Amino acid sequence: MNKSGTKIPVTNLRTLLNSLVLNTEGEEVTVGELLKAVGRRAYGPVLLVLGFIAVSPLTIIPGSNWVMATLILIFALQILIGRQTPWLPKSALDFRFKREHLVQGVKAGEKYAYMIDALVKPRLTFLTASPFVQLVALICVMAAAITYPLGLVPFGPLLPSLTVLLLGLALTARDGVVVILAALNFGAAMYLLLQVLPKVLPKILSLLPV
Repeated sequence: MNKSGTKIPVTNLRTLLNSLVLNTEGEEVTVGELLKAVGRRAYGPVLLVLGFIAVSPLTIIPGSNWVMATLILIFALQILIGRQTPWLPKSALDFRFKREHLVQGVKAGEKYAYMIDALVKPRLTFLTASPFVQLVALICVMAAAITYPLGLVPFGPLLPSLTVLLLGLALTARDGVVVILAALNFGAAMYLLLQVLPKVLPKILSLLPV
């Protein structure tokens, strides 16, 4: 339900953006409130909102990319093992953002959402059902995992986060073509990782306890 009491089911990118704004209020918003706005029982909308947060201005807070990667990793692992109602840690759900950054991200994404939603439709739907849902979850797990090293590079997390957003959109709209596009995008993210790994590896090793 939104603040006026009207239920807005998330069926595409536009309804997701509308739900995030209409179902939240105040100066700050938590990850848990954003997930509650779209419903935490459906895999697609949750991945869609996590991916949206990860690519939006909400992640300007230092370390927030790693927080989102952790949430995606935990959620996707539970999809992978077939858990019907995935659990997420309360500490991560309580992570706060300024709501004005959410509104800015929604406004910036609206024009693209119209174009994307016009192209997305149910097709190759078998790619969005079991057992391919587990493959989608595995790609999300790997995308979250490579976000950690790519988080040391400016704009590095963008490609793996976009992969999660696309996979969430694919499951929500039951569009297998978007699953294929997301897989190609993940391939680009892996290529980026291989290019930057020699630069970030010393930083990663320096963070490990001796």
